[in-house]
Amino acid sequence: MPEQSDIRRPKKSGARHRARKRAVDLLFEAEARGVTDLDGLLVERRQLAADDASVAPVSEYTATLVTGVGLDGAQVDSVISSHLTGWTLTRLPAVDRAILRIAVWELFNAVDVPPAVVVDEAVELAKELSTDDSPTYLNGVLGKVAALAPQVRAAAAAQPSDRSE
Repeated sequence: MPEQSDIRRPKKSGARHRARKRAVDLLFEAEARGVTDLDGLLVERRQLAADDASVAPVSEYTATLVTGVGLDGAQVDSVISSHLTGWTLTRLPAVDRAILRIAVWELFNAVDVPPAVVVDEAVELAKELSTDDSPTYLNGVLGKVAALAPQVRAAAAAQPSDRSE
């Protein structure tokens, strides 16, 4: 018989959920170690997984998230900062910063993922990895950012591509 907590909140185990969780781990590690070259960190982790069978490989979606946050980090942090209430980005727990960075990047760039799914996944990660207050707070912040996602995605789609003619 499953415990009551198992019935209320089943553990997420999909490939994308695991990829997001691994991306949070990598962003958290990068910040803790002062690593600014996220592509270099991905290369390190991929090599470690190749050399040590006990280390899980880095999925493509994890790499996409980490690389995306690395490329768009200033914009992502600016969006997050402008939607925080009562906190600054630097005062948030580091794991919350990592979750928010991934979620905001996904909201604006992952056109195959509905905004509601991005927010739900971020809240689930906060439940698994952060403080008791974090899921509710992150849900509020991301709810405001998610309202902007359709316009940001549309604007990005409308921009001309860099084609050589």
